[in-house]
Amino acid sequence: MPQSIAIIGAGPSGLAASRALAKAGLSYVGFESADGVGGLWNIDNPRSTMYESAHLISSRTTTEFRELPMTTAADYPSHRELRKYFQAYSDRYDLGENFRFSTTVDRVEPADGGGWNVTSVREGSAPTIEHFDSVVLANGTLAHPNIPQFEGEFTGEIIHSADYKKATVFAGKRVLVVGAGNSGCDIAVDAVHHADSIDLSVRRGYYFVPRYLFGKPADTFDQGRPLPARLKQFIDTRLLQMFTGDPVKFGFPRADYKIYESHPIVNTLVLGHLGQGDLKIVPAPKRFDGNSVHFTDGTHADYDLVVLATGYTLAYPFLGREHLNWSSLAPELYLNIFPPSFNGLYVIGMIEASGIGWQGRYEQAELLASYLVAQEETPRAAAHFRTLVEEPWPDLTGGYKYLALERMSYYVNKDAYRRAVRHARETLTRKARAIKERP
Repeated sequence: MPQSIAIIGAGPSGLAASRALAKAGLSYVGFESADGVGGLWNIDNPRSTMYESAHLISSRTTTEFRELPMTTAADYPSHRELRKYFQAYSDRYDLGENFRFSTTVDRVEPADGGGWNVTSVREGSAPTIEHFDSVVLANGTLAHPNIPQFEGEFTGEIIHSADYKKATVFAGKRVLVVGAGNSGCDIAVDAVHHADSIDLSVRRGYYFVPRYLFGKPADTFDQGRPLPARLKQFIDTRLLQMFTGDPVKFGFPRADYKIYESHPIVNTLVLGHLGQGDLKIVPAPKRFDGNSVHFTDGTHADYDLVVLATGYTLAYPFLGREHLNWSSLAPELYLNIFPPSFNGLYVIGMIEASGIGWQGRYEQAELLASYLVAQEETPRAAAHFRTLVEEPWPDLTGGYKYLALERMSYYVNKDAYRRAVRHARETLTRKARAIKERP
């Protein structure tokens, strides 16, 4: 009988999975806790970590699905335009018809005799348990806030950036933003126009990439044959020195790593505001004492509001970690998709990379669809594919030495990763074709 497949999540990764499976002739049932598609880009989604000023940090043409270019003229569209784009993508290929919206997956558990029992709850209804042969986890990586612990107690207000929506929350307040990643810098720039004062707390140095170089989106200059890692780092470091200057002069610590070994910051507005004195850099917090925050350098200052822009923790809360080969900071999956046990669980979207876009996630889904089709039509080809996990896994770093941080634990180089995924799919397809052609 045709296999039954569940997809969890209707954000970019879930839409990529549903499109690839449908295109391959595979049926699926989708689950989405919000009332529509878009994932975190749907700001009305209760799980969304989006804020009003949010835009893409990669350009439109390097991010969009190839088969449906965005119609907007904006190089870096806002979350409002992206929500419309995902709805258009879903409508174009009738993807939403097989999704159950306003339905949350509570548990995914192994079933007796194989497959998985999925327990879901639709708003206002009792839990439902259904059996599926395969479950595709596409619920994203940026939904569970990372909340650091500090000594003492802060008597002002503390929020995580996941809960931040509008800059009016800063009006008349002394604000400390902890963390200078892309969200932290965006929020600090927002706060400048409303807060009485704004400090940005940092632990390490960063590289700041402008959105435009020579009048074009910066990430469109790297669309040909990729340069070797060390050469690209050498060239781009010097380009940044020309265009953005030395972040140390603005108060940031000097980076103790090379560019692209951690995700760069695509926000140079924050440097302008630092240069104007609109905000200042402070060290990492050490402890709280009432309204005072004491920093690691021995200084302290008083604040009304602390925003923890401290990132997210990778989580599949409805599933036991042991089922995803989760032995370190992130699941150890073949090509970031397949558990080595091939237990019927698959992950789409557990990748972060500069410039990989949603097309990179769609290519993941294409490989998965090819494997699931092979399971039905050419089991020997699927079995051969499963043996590949016993060989040395492809190097997905592209020669970059990524920082040993949780958020970098599933980081890949876009060119190395897409090359490996395409090669795997071609190998699988070629094997399946050869088996079919044998007399």
